[in-house]
Amino acid sequence: MTLLHVGAKPPPFEATADHFDGETAQARRVVLNIDETRRHLTGGGIDWPLDDIREVPDQAGGDIIVLRLRNDPVARLILTDPGIRARLPCRTRSAPLARRGRLAAWALAAVTSVALILFVLVPMMADQLAEYIPPEGEKALGEVTLTQIREALDDSGIAPIGFCTAPKGEQALRRIQTRLTDQMNAPVELTVHVLNHDMVNAFALPGGHIVLFRGLIDEAETPEEIAAVFAHEIGHVVSRDPTRNALRSAGSIGVLGLIFGDFAGGAIMLFFAERLIEARYSQEAEAEADVFAHDLMAKANLSPAALAVMFERFRALSGGDAEGLIGHFLSHPKLGDRIAAARDAVPLGLAPSPLLTSAEWQALQNICEGETQF
Repeated sequence: MTLLHVGAKPPPFEATADHFDGETAQARRVVLNIDETRRHLTGGGIDWPLDDIREVPDQAGGDIIVLRLRNDPVARLILTDPGIRARLPCRTRSAPLARRGRLAAWALAAVTSVALILFVLVPMMADQLAEYIPPEGEKALGEVTLTQIREALDDSGIAPIGFCTAPKGEQALRRIQTRLTDQMNAPVELTVHVLNHDMVNAFALPGGHIVLFRGLIDEAETPEEIAAVFAHEIGHVVSRDPTRNALRSAGSIGVLGLIFGDFAGGAIMLFFAERLIEARYSQEAEAEADVFAHDLMAKANLSPAALAVMFERFRALSGGDAEGLIGHFLSHPKLGDRIAAARDAVPLGLAPSPLLTSAEWQALQNICEGETQF
């Protein structure tokens, strides 16, 4: 074995390599040497400073050596002589991040673009698209969405959350619906469901679907309170708020799915269902639905103050004006202002007529006992 003395020159290096220039697919065979004076790897047009050469990990088994130049992301030298490693002092060092300012600008631009799409472009397109969806398409969208919500709410993994369909309870619910809809020209046929779930909530879906939860009926103390919530949701249907909201949610979730790689995954569907159950309509949309409910209740000879009573019950359940499970009822404008507006909307001299008999109200409260449809 020959030992090199300190300060002795290393032996000449020569090796054959395949050069990929990054511009053509054809490899070029080159003979490499090391210019010790200049400290460069040379040969066949190659002139790489030794300090700038990095080794790329061989993912195919480690039997070859792959080299790249620090500032060239595509060109490669491929050889099998391991002796080259001892001549490359920086071969395992990470390349410094170049143009950090430009990369930061690109990252900021990307985030801004996504935000622009989510908060400006998607809502704008959803509002425009909602005007062109035919009634049958809107109803189908509501049916599909309702199925997704029922599946998302199921904790057992066996079957979607069931509809409450006890016959006498359904008859009582139809009486409330008829009392309200006789006072208006509904733009679409309303389809009303009661979901067997303890959430205190109600919401509307595209195509005239209105969903009440068992928890809402359990918390109400009079049928008029249910009618007031019902009228509020009809207001959203008339304004087509659910269709716009569903399109916005679907568009936003589609963008997020493309970014995070979960376009059709379970997390996306859960988030979609949650967004629709706890729909956050605009302040204007909420105020308009409230005013619609006030007017419809008065026309049906029912007191708009029933909506105020239900709002007060929501506020007590949530511990104040903070938003909770009861969704859009707790969104802006402030709940206290909405309560006052509902009480102020009671016409002078209004003498409300009964909505349901005691037996019918009891039947509605028991609508989830007995028959349940899945």
